[in-house]
Amino acid sequence: MRVFDAARLVDGRRDEALDDARLVVDDDGTVAAAGPREGVDAPPEADRVEFPESTVVPGFVDAHVHLQGARSMDVADWTTTPDSLAAARATADLRSLARAGFTSVRDLGSTVGPGLREAVREGEVTGPRVFTSGRAISQTGGHGDVHGLPHEWVADGTPLSTLADGTDECRREARKRVRDGVDCLKIMTTGGVLSERDAPDSRQFTDDEIRAMTREADRAGVQTAAHAQGTAGIEAALRNGVSTVEHGFYLDGDCIDLLKECGGTFVPTLSIMYRITERGDEYGVPEWGLEKAREAREAHVEAVERAYEANAAVAAGTDFMGPELVPHGENALEMELLVEEIGFSEMDALQAGTRVAARTLPRNDVGTLTEGARADFAVLGGDPLADISAVRRVEETYVDGQRMDA
Repeated sequence: MRVFDAARLVDGRRDEALDDARLVVDDDGTVAAAGPREGVDAPPEADRVEFPESTVVPGFVDAHVHLQGARSMDVADWTTTPDSLAAARATADLRSLARAGFTSVRDLGSTVGPGLREAVREGEVTGPRVFTSGRAISQTGGHGDVHGLPHEWVADGTPLSTLADGTDECRREARKRVRDGVDCLKIMTTGGVLSERDAPDSRQFTDDEIRAMTREADRAGVQTAAHAQGTAGIEAALRNGVSTVEHGFYLDGDCIDLLKECGGTFVPTLSIMYRITERGDEYGVPEWGLEKAREAREAHVEAVERAYEANAAVAAGTDFMGPELVPHGENALEMELLVEEIGFSEMDALQAGTRVAARTLPRNDVGTLTEGARADFAVLGGDPLADISAVRRVEETYVDGQRMDA
């Protein structure tokens, strides 16, 4: 048993921090107790760790990343990078995520995510818990296609996605993911910013195709995430069984009603849009991508404001991939943007990056520091409830009550 005493603790459930707090962790890595120090007994034989000036918070969860070891913003470059090199680079990215306080990530499109997940589980690689969709599923000519390459080069898919057309192919691709043991399914129901010949508001996949995939996911007991930016594609995704809406640039009131009705979660990925529109031209984002991002930016911010005002579940996710523009390790930016751009309270932003983001994962014992939960936490050199930028000042990261040495 281990006892951690800290200046303050945020448990992910209460609406305020606990000052002069104590966290007790059982030998199995679960939280035995958390509360004010004077009210939580510490067994005399327990190991003790003191954080006299720091804040303990639940480990951060990024609900939307790509663990493909990308090192440029050139989509064609991702296609020609060998998986062996991608995996090595992504291993380094996992260490960066651990240093930044992240204890769980949801990988929504990669070839190497499943292998990384197992390596982390086995203790061969240091990093956060990995939950992965494997490669996403896109229609031909859709967001997961690489439009500038000959079709025969991508007919068998790209590192981030495979292509499927018609209900039979969609069902087969979904079953392949289930066969691979994925933690969730990822599908593309609209165009996007970094796909050349479509637009964020262009709908993709038919209702029948979407249902063919979500039904396979349901039968396997996994959620389906939808890359969905335009209103029509968002509505189609939600009506046909998707659990999480990724990006949601044009999420309107009707979409929010649908989202809440189905108990879904909105993962807006403000960070990648912020980085692309602010500095994308410096890092090789093509002009057509810059134009689409700039055109959608205001609507995107308004959509997140609308969801927050409606008390919808909004989870922190960055869509970071590894290049210098969107590097793993700077993922806490999403929580800062929720405060600075959208108007979230600091507590709501912190919970978006912990408890709410954990809604997207296939387990219910992460995202909080409550009795019985996994003892996954970050130690911050500051108070994020007074200044949200403290989420960047990570001193230590723990998984199952054990410090990650990254």
